[in-house]
Amino acid sequence: MSIKFPDSFLWGAATCAFQIEGAWDEDGKGESIWDRFNHKPYAILNGGTADITCNHYHHMPQDVALMKELSLQTYRFSISWPRVLPQGRGALNPQGLDFYDRLVDALLAADIVPNATLYHWDLPQSLQDLGGWPNRDATDWFAEYAQIVFNRLGDRVPLWSTFNEPWVAAALGYGQGVFAPGIADASQQYQTAHHLLLAHGKALQIFRQGNYSGKIGIVLNTARHIPASEREEDQAACQRVNDDELNFFTEAIYRGAYPQDFIEWISPHAPKIGADDMSIIHQPIDFLGVNYYMTFKVSYAAQGGLLKQSARQIAVGDWNHSSNGFGFNPDGLTELLLHFKEKYNNPVLYVTENGVSLDETPDENGVIDDPLRIEYIQAHINAIAKAIQAGADVRGYYAWSLMDNFEWASGYMPRFGLIHVDYASGKRTPKQSAGWYREHIAGCTQGGKHD
Repeated sequence: MSIKFPDSFLWGAATCAFQIEGAWDEDGKGESIWDRFNHKPYAILNGGTADITCNHYHHMPQDVALMKELSLQTYRFSISWPRVLPQGRGALNPQGLDFYDRLVDALLAADIVPNATLYHWDLPQSLQDLGGWPNRDATDWFAEYAQIVFNRLGDRVPLWSTFNEPWVAAALGYGQGVFAPGIADASQQYQTAHHLLLAHGKALQIFRQGNYSGKIGIVLNTARHIPASEREEDQAACQRVNDDELNFFTEAIYRGAYPQDFIEWISPHAPKIGADDMSIIHQPIDFLGVNYYMTFKVSYAAQGGLLKQSARQIAVGDWNHSSNGFGFNPDGLTELLLHFKEKYNNPVLYVTENGVSLDETPDENGVIDDPLRIEYIQAHINAIAKAIQAGADVRGYYAWSLMDNFEWASGYMPRFGLIHVDYASGKRTPKQSAGWYREHIAGCTQGGKHD
């Protein structure tokens, strides 16, 4: 298959504030739930913290210059709520806002389209002390924060996302306790998920009322789940997993209701919903961000927790090379993109994260050969091409990640970056995949076809 990507298709890379910025307590920044969590004993693999990580806060100009060297057309980043509002509300931190001002201006000067995410899991700890996301007031706190950021950057940022992967923030943070704030309570999970969506809706209202010139959407984690067999119990278990991780969010946004069978299944833990909540959530979005890494087969399991399920990753062929167990399955991305096309009237889509971690060590010359990352990215770009050819309205691709970084509870073991980071010295070294990606972008933007 050969396809020419649209001239307007954007090629980029993505990062997250907490994972790369460092400077965790500098220049007026407040503490986040992840600052608190990653300082707990045994919470993070090998005891790592993101106190310094890539030190992007102090190396931002250098990092933007690297983006330009890679010929990136767009860069997706997140804004740290406690860097802007140290207590989550009230007094602003001018130095924090100034940092994002400088970042946006540097990107525009480099002819790179800024794509900003308002929330990538780093709730101010002071707001968690008031109950965090299970507290309905958090939806208004978020709306106030969103308005501050829109007012400061809305004249220059053309792409906005309210939330990154709200399921992860709710399920892993409040339901399972493996992510910050480390709470394991299914009732808090689903109340959080509802409040994240309600906060999304309130931020959308503010964005529309402000007549900002950009586009706004939300980013979801969209692993592909398929039943392990034709058996009714496997089919039903897979449906519950899809409802939990995906349909809970997409049905509320696009259709104004949660999946009723699923709400009945989780009835002891179902969220409390206000009279106008669903109408606030159910507002038109300009695009949906799709974060895709893997595909699972789901089986019924009597001992499988609340959802009574067991899932295992499935890879295509022998593509099972990731250092942290990700199995390569690009077909799942095509299927997901076409799923959204068919189910939700062909919405505008961006693939906002896609990448793989590998075991890699620089050679004696500092060169990092990562042909499997090239193979992975190439295969998933092919998958997007297939979806576009079948009519899906996909407008851009963001590799995860621009650079190696702090990978949450997994610490520094996984390396997803196109750029290698020596955490001791801070030195950045583009990998072989970075050079390949630069050449790929050049080929697409010079009118060439992608094969």
